[in-house]
Amino acid sequence: MDGMRIEKTTLEGVIIIEPDVFVDERGEFFEAFQKKRYEELGILPFVQDNISVSKKGVIRALHYQTPPFEQGKLVTVLWGRALDVALDVRFGSPTFGKHVAVELSADNHRQLWIPPGFAHGFAALEENTVFSYKCTGIYSKAHERGVRFDDSALSIDWGIENPIVTARDKTFPLLKDIAKEFRY
Repeated sequence: MDGMRIEKTTLEGVIIIEPDVFVDERGEFFEAFQKKRYEELGILPFVQDNISVSKKGVIRALHYQTPPFEQGKLVTVLWGRALDVALDVRFGSPTFGKHVAVELSADNHRQLWIPPGFAHGFAALEENTVFSYKCTGIYSKAHERGVRFDDSALSIDWGIENPIVTARDKTFPLLKDIAKEFRY
C-alpha cells in the first residue's frame, strides 16, 4: 500500500503497519494515520484516543472489552520501547489462545492493529514509554475483561524479570476460565 508497508501476523486480522518515514537534516516525518489508507485495510473509524506513560518494567495486560463495547486498537509507541502483545480470545477460532508479540518503538515507528476479539497488553522496555491507542469503541467499565498476564498456558515472554503490575491485572482469570463472550 502506498505510504506504508503491511505485514500479516500469525493471527488473522492482526497486522503490523510500517509507515514511510522521511528523514532530512531537520529530523523525521511520517503519517501516523490517514483515513483512506486505514479504511482500505478494513480498520473501522476511531472514536477514542488514549495515551499512557509507563515506567520501565510496567506490564499493562491483557485487556479486552466484550460486545457491544468491543474495541479494535491501533497502537504505537511515541517515546521509548515496548513489547506489544495481542492474544486471541475468540472461542472457536483456530488460533484461540495464541498470541503475537511485536516490539514497537519510537525508533521503528511500527504500529499494530488489534481487531475486536483480541486481548491486548504491553511491557514497557524503557523508562517513560509513551504508548498511543486509537480505539474503535468507547471505554466501558462494565464490559472490560482481562486474562492473567502470567498465565503459564500462554507462554508469553514479556522480557521483564520483576514486572510492575496493578492489583487488578493480577486478579484477572486464566484463559481457561474466561467467559465465552467472543465467538469466532
